[in-house]
Amino acid sequence: MSITVAICNQKGGVGKTTTTVNLSAALAEQGQRILMVDLDPQAALTAYWGLDGDTSGPSIYRLLLEEATAPADAVRSIRPLIDVIPADIDLAAAEIELWSALGRERILREVLSSLHSDYDFVFVDCPPNLGLLTINALVACERVIIPVQCEFFALRGLSMLLDTLHKVKRRLNPQSEILGILPTMFNSRTRHAQEVLDELRTMFGPRVFRTTIKSSIRFAESTLAKQPILEYASTHPGAQAYRSLAQEVLNDNRSTG
Repeated sequence: MSITVAICNQKGGVGKTTTTVNLSAALAEQGQRILMVDLDPQAALTAYWGLDGDTSGPSIYRLLLEEATAPADAVRSIRPLIDVIPADIDLAAAEIELWSALGRERILREVLSSLHSDYDFVFVDCPPNLGLLTINALVACERVIIPVQCEFFALRGLSMLLDTLHKVKRRLNPQSEILGILPTMFNSRTRHAQEVLDELRTMFGPRVFRTTIKSSIRFAESTLAKQPILEYASTHPGAQAYRSLAQEVLNDNRSTG
């Protein structure tokens, strides 16, 4: 059975999609079978893999809204051991359309249930808000990774997110746990970034991953190339950082059964 991991932060531009792509690629290097789910109406994950405009199968929107749609029909294989369920612009309407649905917070969990035996990890790339789609991801997951940009304003919304996670755990999904807070876009040349990183580690201790993702133009270049940085620049420190993060994730997976 797979471990479902929500990549979540209501702040945009903190590296959720970058982390989803590159952590998936790093785990696939280790022989892990990966499914990525694009739950963001902006569909950045879908575009990353060049699947925007792909009509060869249903999107996550149809899986959420149409019970008759088979989840396996939405899966696109993009690399050995890596599959994606894409999003499209219709997903923007899902928040409203799902609001009257029975058990609306649990629909994604039901959608993914038939796919668990095919994968080791399912990563859900969440939208930059704490709306119904994000709540669905948190109810569907066993673990949560929170990318946090190493700058002061990125810290401000963290308490709100942690409060939401606590409520979801108490009321809807007692199995969910924070796998880790991931410092991203770290600029070692600035004192401010180091202060934010130190504050993160002081406030949250072992909840913060040992791995830190440093800022690099290579991430933007690899996005344009529609490749994980592990393919685009395999020996780059950014690629090595995601390999290190993958090892932390695997260690958690083994220790928790």
